[in-house]
Amino acid sequence: MEKEFMPQRRHRSREIALQLLYSVDLRRDQEAVEAFRLFPLEAEEPVVVEFARQLIFGVLENERAIDNLILRNIVGWRPERMVAVDRAAVRLALYEGVVARTTPLAVAISEAVELAKSFGTEDSGRFVNGVLGRIVRTLESRTETTDGETSSNTDC
Repeated sequence: MEKEFMPQRRHRSREIALQLLYSVDLRRDQEAVEAFRLFPLEAEEPVVVEFARQLIFGVLENERAIDNLILRNIVGWRPERMVAVDRAAVRLALYEGVVARTTPLAVAISEAVELAKSFGTEDSGRFVNGVLGRIVRTLESRTETTDGETSSNTDC
């Protein structure tokens, strides 16, 4: 992305992406391309629209992997049990911070929490933060375990 792509523009792109992911999630009969075409984007800057497009289609193309990441790391919670807005926020953060690695994970989580607070229920911000925090801790502990195994294998 270009230098002028300030955090406010990225945030706006994420707002658009969250709304479209929510829409596509609830209306499985509507294709993402159609939802994107129908969304009122005329007043948005082209760079905002392009980043939103990348996020939406990135999440959708990796939805199964993202949901598997949730399933493997959160015991007792399946993505389909989450509130739709929370699910979209979690998927968006995991796509940006873990799958595509286009955004620092802490930033992706912070943005997801803010989006959930803005568009979700009263408890959405805390819920999204808790789910993402747990996934990150699990991923970090697996990385440390893997690193430890690698180190001990090297010592042999």
